[in-house]
Amino acid sequence: MGIILIRVVNYLCLILLIGCVSENKYMQYPETKKDDIQEVIFGKTITDPYRWLEDFTSEEASAWVYKQNELTNTFLENKYQRKIKKELEEIWITEDISIPFKRGDKTFYYFDDGEQQQAVFMMEACDNCEAKVLLDPNKFSSDGTISLSDISVSPDGKYLAYSISDGGSDWRKWKVLNIEEDRETDDLIEWSKFSYAVWESDSSGFYYQKYSQPDEELSDINRSPQLFFHKLGQSQLEDQLIYEDQQNPDFSWSINVPEKGDYRVLSIGEGTDERNFLYISLDRSLSFIPLIDKFEATYRFLGGNAETLWFFSNLDAPNGKILTLNISDKKFQWNELIGEKTFPISSASIAGDKLIINYLRDTLSQVEFYDLQGKFLKELPYENIGTLSGFNGRFDSNTTYFEFSNFTSPQRIYELDLKSLEYSLYWETTIKNLNINNYVSKLDFYQSKDGTKIPIHLAHKKDLEIDKDTPVLLYGYGGFNIPILPYFSKTFYMWIKSGGVLAVANLRGGSEYGDLWHKEGMLLNKQNVFDDFAYGAKYLHSKNIGSPETTTSLGRSNGGLLVAATMLQNPELFKVAIPQVGVLDMLRFHKFTIGWAWESDYGEPEKEEDFLNLLEYSPYHNIKQDMCYPTTLITTSSRDDRVVPAHSYKFAARLQELQSCFNPILLRVESRAGHGAGTSRDKQIDEIADIFGYALQTILED
Repeated sequence: MGIILIRVVNYLCLILLIGCVSENKYMQYPETKKDDIQEVIFGKTITDPYRWLEDFTSEEASAWVYKQNELTNTFLENKYQRKIKKELEEIWITEDISIPFKRGDKTFYYFDDGEQQQAVFMMEACDNCEAKVLLDPNKFSSDGTISLSDISVSPDGKYLAYSISDGGSDWRKWKVLNIEEDRETDDLIEWSKFSYAVWESDSSGFYYQKYSQPDEELSDINRSPQLFFHKLGQSQLEDQLIYEDQQNPDFSWSINVPEKGDYRVLSIGEGTDERNFLYISLDRSLSFIPLIDKFEATYRFLGGNAETLWFFSNLDAPNGKILTLNISDKKFQWNELIGEKTFPISSASIAGDKLIINYLRDTLSQVEFYDLQGKFLKELPYENIGTLSGFNGRFDSNTTYFEFSNFTSPQRIYELDLKSLEYSLYWETTIKNLNINNYVSKLDFYQSKDGTKIPIHLAHKKDLEIDKDTPVLLYGYGGFNIPILPYFSKTFYMWIKSGGVLAVANLRGGSEYGDLWHKEGMLLNKQNVFDDFAYGAKYLHSKNIGSPETTTSLGRSNGGLLVAATMLQNPELFKVAIPQVGVLDMLRFHKFTIGWAWESDYGEPEKEEDFLNLLEYSPYHNIKQDMCYPTTLITTSSRDDRVVPAHSYKFAARLQELQSCFNPILLRVESRAGHGAGTSRDKQIDEIADIFGYALQTILED
């Protein structure tokens, strides 16, 4: 790896001149121990004085976090925070459902009344039957921190496999509910992660992915998963091992079971790289043979009957296309069914006898219907502009459901007749005192540093007088082929309702313009993402939509990296920066839990070219002395085992040490929560009120 020197000296506290007290002359932060750790890697001297915080579950680290939270809490409680929290508690009490799906005559969906900590899982046993609660995760724990994660209903509609997460962890326990008898079975699956339950066609059991039990649950590296089949009624110890590859510990597995036919399709991936191998077993023996045996493109199974399989693929088509695979007479014949178009495919599905393709036209949805032979039928006539999602189903489906929303319009769910392709309103979410006619959302474009045109969505009150003094929230993500599309969230709505402008930039690294857009923001091109974000702020300021004195940057996970890297490179553009659950040490991200999987987007720190590129923007390593950085609120959770909290701890400690002005550097650590999914109602409200209340106080009163 190129390491030629490692030196560790623990500084003594208390009476020594070099102590564990805060070294910042502008503000008194909690005492933070420093270790003298230096490594020479590929000719670069790397210092890592806060590596001890990587042991984030230790008593020493926990005591440090407690003091950090104490300090942070003295800043967060203010009149803006109290007002936002009160209003959030009012608007949160809103009835909402997820997009329904059917199994035979049964209809399933989540229902949230806004008063409980977690949404409940509902079932309507027939089209005219009254809905009943099938599973209530609020009964899992008294405080709502044990959540329902994933659900999978068996093809015959008789069983529900569901997974639970304890305190936000990515580790899952799977259990089974006998729907008809309304009782939990004895089936129990442990140490599953990043896995769905995929039922066999006869509902006899399901496939799942698991890892070996770790020594340290929240930090050990997760590698070498195995694919198992669990037969209902048997112990997990008896489960059948379907696939593993000990020679390739970074591979992971998913399996597809068609509605008709004895074949099974195995997809093999590596990390977060969406390219995959495809294997097939032509009978129930599960003896797999290769269909695609190199990482050349993405192949996503959409559905299949006895002889034909439908796939989405981006092989020689960055915007995506639809392929069919014919397997009659045990021969394989690939055909292009629907070719690549000008705009990328956001999603594709088969429901009834229709192929439904959702295209993105400058980040906005356009849905088209085809028959299964690839003949165009019609475009979905929908007058509103925003994001359409859903359209899932089975070959025997008569109806499907889809949802519409944008930054100012709450969710509306429609039922679509798959024969006539006509739809009707099924559900509309109503937010207390929200009149969508009082708000406006529009799409604009700006040029990034290299001249690339970047979309940016702006949303605010219609009568808001916008000038350089207006609070602006600039949000972005920019990575892992994930698009940030217009959608309604109570988080964003709260900022708009508070008199601010919401600006969401569609940075490179996502999939807003297909695979090429992703590639232009990954690996050695990652700097493009930070430039896109910075030039988004510059564009807004040039239009007098806020100013550097009124702009807050916000992002989560990879977006936390975005916010941190951009505020270090362009501190003059932001008044407040809020990196949430961020990947902030780019030289060691691969050493914890599933971090190694992100090398497909970030690069491999063990390789010189990638290492030197990562070092250029790694937030933890690019904090400079004699620099005044924006007021910064770093947020993370103590049980985040995806982006472990050590990233945020180390970044906060170093930024507190080197900050060269009076702008506070604060760390907010949530307990009994993880990377975000499954977070309880109260914790969500508290976090939104804290971050926005503090941002508004800083902008409006400094």
